[in-house]
Amino acid sequence: MRLVTFSLSHNPASPRVGVWLSGSHQVLELGGRGSLPNDMLAFIAAGPAAWETARSVAESRSTTGYHLSEVRLHAPLLRPNSLRDFYAFEQHVATAHANRGRTVPPEWYEFPVFYFSNPFSVYGPDEDVPRPCYTEALDYELEVAAIIGAPGKDIQPEHAMQHIFGFTVFNDWSARDVQRREMKVGLGPAKGKDFASSFGPCIVTPDELAARQTGRPGVYDLTMTARVNGAECSRGNWKDIHYDFGQIVARASEEVMLYPGDVIGSGTVGTGCLLETTRGEGPWLVPGDVVELEIENIGTLKNRVV
Repeated sequence: MRLVTFSLSHNPASPRVGVWLSGSHQVLELGGRGSLPNDMLAFIAAGPAAWETARSVAESRSTTGYHLSEVRLHAPLLRPNSLRDFYAFEQHVATAHANRGRTVPPEWYEFPVFYFSNPFSVYGPDEDVPRPCYTEALDYELEVAAIIGAPGKDIQPEHAMQHIFGFTVFNDWSARDVQRREMKVGLGPAKGKDFASSFGPCIVTPDELAARQTGRPGVYDLTMTARVNGAECSRGNWKDIHYDFGQIVARASEEVMLYPGDVIGSGTVGTGCLLETTRGEGPWLVPGDVVELEIENIGTLKNRVV
């Protein structure tokens, strides 16, 4: 399924849960159908019985449908429980370190690392994202994010997919000048990251991607591209990730409970940010720039900087 949070164009203050029919411009309303919640977090937490009911509704099309032109898509998960972002693509890690005159630390190859970001500064598709007043080096980051569906602690890598509800496109907006100064202190990123995270346009369940799976947990042969003002700036592939989502979920859940609605980012795909493609020198994003991040078979996440 391709799950969305949407509202009718004339009533954007009332988001609801829907399913975007594959290969079409049709969104079916799911929220409020029998036992199905009208909120994505509650829908995910409701578990497999609710998901199967939604699948049946979608297959039978026995509910109200809208054309995409009639609706506004929001971030599919408006308020994640938590947001962890990993650093799992080797090409990005190596290039980022090379730009700072360093080599990749050997510890990076020992275990997947992550930081916590702000789950309350979430933006959805076609939303304007304000450039923070404290940065002159605004950057995008092209990532995939997994949404936890089943709770678990100390999850083994081979069982991770039993706990992942689906995947979405993730833009981990970054203030590079602030981030650079913060991390010299030995902490962060913090203010360099916590002002904005974009997700969307939908959450795609793993069965929709099965034809492109690679045999590694949560890894698919799918092209990832980024465009700024219509010009392609980045191109990579999900399959090139060093740590798969089995390893990532295992690390995140070690001695810690993961809950439905927790979001886990992959880190930036190789070439997936201006920090890489401009050798850390810019030019950076400015108000008026339109950023489009696309992952094949998931969709395109578009935002304008203001």
